[in-house]
Amino acid sequence: MSSHYEVLGVPRDASGEEIKKAYRKLARTLHPDVNSGDDAAEQFKAVTHAYEVLSDPEKRRVYDTTGNENGTDNGFGGYSGSGFAFQDIFDTFFGGGGGAAAGPASRVRRGQDALVEVRIDLKDAVFGVEKTLELETAVVCETCDGSCCQPGTSPERCDICHGAGQVQRPVRSILGQVMTAATCPSCQGFGTVIKDPCNECNGQGRVRSHRSLSIKIPAGVSTGTRIQLSGHGEAGIAGGPSGDLYVQVRVNPDKTYTRDGDDLQAALKVPMTAAALGTDVELETFDGPQTISIKPGTQSGEVITLHELGVTHLRGYGRGDLKVRIQVETPTKLDAEQEELLRKLAGLRDEEFTEGKLASSGGMFAKLRDKFGNL
Repeated sequence: MSSHYEVLGVPRDASGEEIKKAYRKLARTLHPDVNSGDDAAEQFKAVTHAYEVLSDPEKRRVYDTTGNENGTDNGFGGYSGSGFAFQDIFDTFFGGGGGAAAGPASRVRRGQDALVEVRIDLKDAVFGVEKTLELETAVVCETCDGSCCQPGTSPERCDICHGAGQVQRPVRSILGQVMTAATCPSCQGFGTVIKDPCNECNGQGRVRSHRSLSIKIPAGVSTGTRIQLSGHGEAGIAGGPSGDLYVQVRVNPDKTYTRDGDDLQAALKVPMTAAALGTDVELETFDGPQTISIKPGTQSGEVITLHELGVTHLRGYGRGDLKVRIQVETPTKLDAEQEELLRKLAGLRDEEFTEGKLASSGGMFAKLRDKFGNL
């Protein structure tokens, strides 16, 4: 496994500024915004992790000493085999360190994650779509390039704590006089002071800005689906890595089709005569015009299925079906000629309805009658 120094391409005695410059150079070429290579995302994560460790003086010291890739010390000073460290005793009584100072804190902070909502049409959910998002977010300050300082200047070592980030003072206690450590009030624990902060970002290394982002929404998404875009959230403080952007999808209702899982459903109104005689109907679908055949004698409620014309499966291959439910329309207004023709048809078919009768002697009512008659 490559060391953090090898990942950033710097020598082990590289200064903090050299490490920062190397990270920025690699981040620009490996960031998902500009590099769509198969392993670019993993390399970007490795470079970011290496920078987070080596840019923190204490984590770097621990990494150089122990080789722990996270820069955390599991040695004597932080021993926790029995659930506590000797350091904890002093922290509990005096609120500070009883031993060596923990070292200056890093100004670098990862940016916050962001959540935005995007609305798409049902057709877009069927086939997928590319959308452009308009975002108001934090981006790296172009004036200082994330350094927080005016161009041509850099942070200076704190004169109060001499770069330690902490100041020590003696305190009398039941154990005698002990030294406690507290955050340096001059540099706020960073060990350095920015005497000439960048005027553009007020020493934050980032500014609020409007930017556009193109995103591919895959086919098969539904309302509530979240898409994670690593490194597209807010820029971090002092050149820190960006957070992630989460895009939540909401599908707009369609005036013709509804969705049931990966199937599409629609209702087709058919005149009574067309249902009786049969006909061909051209139906406008998301895949273009499709002709469906209404068989003679089609009843209201029957479903005609068009295979593979539904929603694309989000995780897999193929598509759902398009199911068309038939609704037979009975005419409500007839002129005299139409009414006479229907009466003649009813007579020819012996369908003149004069009194109610059960559909068949073996129907549900007959079964209930027999059951109660036998009690």
